Amino acid sequence: MKFAMFQTPFMRPERTPRQVFDYAVDQAVECDRLGFTEYWIGEHATMSWESITNPELIIAAAARHTDQIKLCPGAHLLPYHHPATLAAQISWMTHVTQGRYILGIGAGGYPSDAQLRGLKDLSTNHLRTQEALEIMEMVWESKPFHYEGEYWSAGYPENDEYHQYRDLRPYGGQVDIALAGLSPNSPSISFAGKRGYKALSVYAGEDTIVNHWQTYEKAAVEAGHTPSRDDFRVVRDIVVADTDAEARKLAVEGGLGKAWLEYLLPVYKQVGLLDRMLPQHGILANEGLSSSDIDIDTLVEKVWIVGSPDTVAEKLAASAERAGGWGTTLVYCHDYLDDVKPWNYSLELLATEVAAKLA
Repeated sequence: MKFAMFQTPFMRPERTPRQVFDYAVDQAVECDRLGFTEYWIGEHATMSWESITNPELIIAAAARHTDQIKLCPGAHLLPYHHPATLAAQISWMTHVTQGRYILGIGAGGYPSDAQLRGLKDLSTNHLRTQEALEIMEMVWESKPFHYEGEYWSAGYPENDEYHQYRDLRPYGGQVDIALAGLSPNSPSISFAGKRGYKALSVYAGEDTIVNHWQTYEKAAVEAGHTPSRDDFRVVRDIVVADTDAEARKLAVEGGLGKAWLEYLLPVYKQVGLLDRMLPQHGILANEGLSSSDIDIDTLVEKVWIVGSPDTVAEKLAASAERAGGWGTTLVYCHDYLDDVKPWNYSLELLATEVAAKLA
């Protein structure tokens, strides 16, 4: 199993943009040092806890100070960018990173991000995303074209006798693309399989991971692709320390616990997601509980993966076995800015001791 990081970021709303920026770049450098394979950076314009508006700025800064890790926007929200502009920018970044780049794309899930761009609802976002991709792929061919679509218009000019325009083909001739899914039967996961893109399953319980793989595999095979679980990614909350007690303290009293209690838990309760996130289907009902009864102990024991290297390796292996397996675990990054050493030590234990136990 390989390890990567998902820098959403879950930073406390009172953090300044410069603090968020510096922390995100520093974490990319640390993950590269530890041998993490990928570093994903979220994009949102309005969310107070997810406060990076342009992942490419983090990628550009991190590219100068890293050597091996792939740097990935996770994800560019295609309905909110002109696709030709974004395609040119992405092509340039594939060259800046010398191919250490995966493009994460999304349709956008927060109404406030849509409203900022003048969109009153999200009903056309998937259609906008598909049309944007068509344009972006034409831009990356770097040949003259003109496109008039339902949502976008774009084109690449003919060279004239005075000027030859830039070659916008990406590094290596193509852009690796990935989509993330959260809900069962995710249309994003299905679309990834159909197009031969990579898939990320945002953790919502082992049953959902199974569903995501089945959805992805079915769409991929029907489209003539051969999917591999080694290319399948799952996002988890993980904290490691020398002992179970130390790991629990770091998780509960640190950035992970704060983000869940103040942001994620209220949101997930509101949308009914917690019932799916628990490992055994129906565990809430079986124990006579509702999602409103979930507390920090439930999160530690049944949602997060927290403990010593032995405990974390055992829990990760059990989760992967229940879900059928995956190739890369993406660890959510949380706000440990005030004292980053224990968090970085958690990442180190994950990349060394836990990884060795799962080899």
